[in-house]
Amino acid sequence: MSDGTATQTTDLDVRLEKHRVELTGYCYRMLGSSFEAEDAVQDTMVRAWRSYDKFEGRSSLRSWLYRIATNVCLDMLTAGNKRARPMDLTESTPLAQAALSPRPDNTWLEPMPDSRVLPTTEDPAEAAVAKESVRLAFMAALQQLPPKQRAVLILREVLAWRATEVAELLGTTVASVNSALQRARATLAEQQQPGAEATVSDPLDDEQQKLLDRYVAAFEGYDMTALTALLHEDAIMTMPPFDLWLTGHDDIAGFMTTLGSACEGSRLVPVQVNGLPGFAQYKPDPEAGGYTPWAVQVLEISDGRLTGFHFFLDTKRWFPLFGLPLHLEAETDQIEEGV
Repeated sequence: MSDGTATQTTDLDVRLEKHRVELTGYCYRMLGSSFEAEDAVQDTMVRAWRSYDKFEGRSSLRSWLYRIATNVCLDMLTAGNKRARPMDLTESTPLAQAALSPRPDNTWLEPMPDSRVLPTTEDPAEAAVAKESVRLAFMAALQQLPPKQRAVLILREVLAWRATEVAELLGTTVASVNSALQRARATLAEQQQPGAEATVSDPLDDEQQKLLDRYVAAFEGYDMTALTALLHEDAIMTMPPFDLWLTGHDDIAGFMTTLGSACEGSRLVPVQVNGLPGFAQYKPDPEAGGYTPWAVQVLEISDGRLTGFHFFLDTKRWFPLFGLPLHLEAETDQIEEGV
């Protein structure tokens, strides 16, 4: 390879990489899976690299990459699998009937670190829209849309593309794009997604930060009275891959002291996940000492109370994704926040 060709290749790699985070966010919204999104972006990059000599520059490189990414996602969605949360699949279970029944990994909507899907922006309004569009409730709503409507809604409403740009990307007409957008909006308006009312300022305001501080103190101290005081009376708790979900602070606190009692003595490390505050939960490791990963927690806040907290338990997958260690020493007082 000549120096000139090597330079061109390196330059193309750099230009493609500049779009990785936003493309990952787009594919994540389309697919509902952290790992499938990263696979889709990698496939997009490989396809772009291999066919760059056919790129004629009639659109921007960014638009061309989005076209490739859209086709990759639509191909992946032909299997028809819709990622879901436990409350999208079953009724709430009373504590007295609680049982931990897992479902396959591809059932569940997956968590995602903010840093992998939210590009840096100087525009607060743009940043707010981006964060809202990866929250679990909105992500769950997107999964209810047919794939092409999903793409249209994300491109128009989240990424603020013009209808003409979306029509060109999808190889269709502006009228078809507008019709798909109307149908998508109507479907979302009909849905009552638990967690949709969650309101978190960016950055957290003083009251929200105090609420999180009290939550950490209550959870690490396993003080159910203090924890109950922080929960909305209709708060929801989920634990994928189990399809069980609980509603109401009494059942949640009751679960924590029965089936969930192994969480006593846990440590919480803050993470930014799905545009919401969250924590990596480590529980005591009786064999090796210190603490072992147990869950990535995603918290939903509304009107000064916790309205939802979601425990994603597949730690061998989630903790590396967040850049978190797979063990904490007992004497560790603090570790850096995960990516």
